[in-house]
Amino acid sequence: MDYAACCGPYHAHTRLPPDAAALMRARYSAYVKNLEAYVRQTWHPQTCPHALGMETLPRPQWLGLELRAHDQIDAQHATVEFVARYKLNGRAYRLHEVSRFEHHAGQWRYVDGEQKA
Repeated sequence: MDYAACCGPYHAHTRLPPDAAALMRARYSAYVKNLEAYVRQTWHPQTCPHALGMETLPRPQWLGLELRAHDQIDAQHATVEFVARYKLNGRAYRLHEVSRFEHHAGQWRYVDGEQKA
């Protein structure tokens, strides 16, 4: 999907992601574009770390995101399973996680995640 049609409006704050899966895509795109403010704004305030480390060099080269599952638990809670692929210093990695999201202060927010092997 084209950035302007998918995540651009979320990053520009002209629209809010309607569900946790859309927020997951927007957060991934924010990491790709190094939009630390957006990542921080969409992190639950009770679990957001003081430093995100996005300014650390070298930065990952993000290669792709695969959403494997989106489970709407109730109106306020959801999980998203994803695999993000990236390269760092020429070596390929994958991050496989089941993330927890909560609808907080009028928008979906990332709470935390459990990494999978």
